[in-house]
Amino acid sequence: MSHVSSHSPHGQSPLRTVQVLGGGSAVSSAHVRSLSSGLVARGVRVTVCAPSDTDGLYDFTGIGAHHVHVPRSSDPAAVASLRSACADADLVHAHGLHAGFRATLALGRRTTPLVVTWHTRSYAEGARAHLLRLLERRVAKAAAVVLGTSSDLVDRARSRGARDARLAAVALSTPRRADSCDDPDRPASKVRAELGATDRPLLMAVGTLDRHRGYDTLLDAAREWRGLDPAPLLVVAGEGPLRSVLQRRIEDEELPVRLVGRRDDVSELIAAADLALLPGGPQTRSVLAQEALHARVPLVAAAVGPVLDLVGDAAELVPYGDAEVLATAVVRLLDDPARCEALRERGIRQAATWPTEDETVAQVLSVYDELTQLRPLS
Repeated sequence: MSHVSSHSPHGQSPLRTVQVLGGGSAVSSAHVRSLSSGLVARGVRVTVCAPSDTDGLYDFTGIGAHHVHVPRSSDPAAVASLRSACADADLVHAHGLHAGFRATLALGRRTTPLVVTWHTRSYAEGARAHLLRLLERRVAKAAAVVLGTSSDLVDRARSRGARDARLAAVALSTPRRADSCDDPDRPASKVRAELGATDRPLLMAVGTLDRHRGYDTLLDAAREWRGLDPAPLLVVAGEGPLRSVLQRRIEDEELPVRLVGRRDDVSELIAAADLALLPGGPQTRSVLAQEALHARVPLVAAAVGPVLDLVGDAAELVPYGDAEVLATAVVRLLDDPARCEALRERGIRQAATWPTEDETVAQVLSVYDELTQLRPLS
């Protein structure tokens, strides 16, 4: 046995890690790409287990990782594929609750250390809430270390029986389109024209279309500003179970809102917007908030704990679920260039305080080293 650092000094075998993605959300997928890139650069062997379409968007193979197609399910075939991919791993790192559960099933009685990162909090009601608690407990207890991207997730993991739960720095990189022939530098004016916002303000929201993300509030607010001339156009990028319900509301109430589905050019959409809107929900480190502040786009966000931790005073904060206040804040900002400029400057300063990709990789590597310091040479 030998103490071997994951930095893989000369003459010692490199650490072999498997990164497991669950639902392939923008947050976890971007984090895995960023993390894998940093690990590969430091001599770590990385295998990413994710659906092929996720690799097509985030190009894990392009940054030197090995990609294994594993479907988004916990059926026997998917678990068997994951078990095979983890066979010679020194450490397995799952991202998200469902990925953690699949990794737990795949590892079985193996002693391979399991790290699980909880990026967001899952929600369920009724009987499903009981099943969710059981799932969280199973994953938390199986992991050697649970990394939470916010303090409330760390507390939740501990309450579910985690042996070791820690706050994790997370920096996100922008997804790379491996097979796109679109111009990644197309001007904002072209983006706005494509969306139908050439002569009107453009508002952007991004996220899964589910009931905990505040989209009902957002549509209520859109009803308030539809009488403006010109009426701002709200574009929502994302998919989810509420798609048909929201679309029906938009059509029935003639709301100035477009649902554009899942997009791989979110960064460009946000950069072209006049305002970015984050109406609330369980996001811990919202991609939209980070993209908006980096792109100097003023952000209107619900004042919920995780978002407050992320943006500080660099956003126009409104009470969660209050459509009237949200609508008023949007209208006020569209009429106040000075306030918008102040938010842009605060956003740049706030973004500078966020952890860098190097800091994120360094923290994860230190965890890996703790868990693998007594592993045999190959």
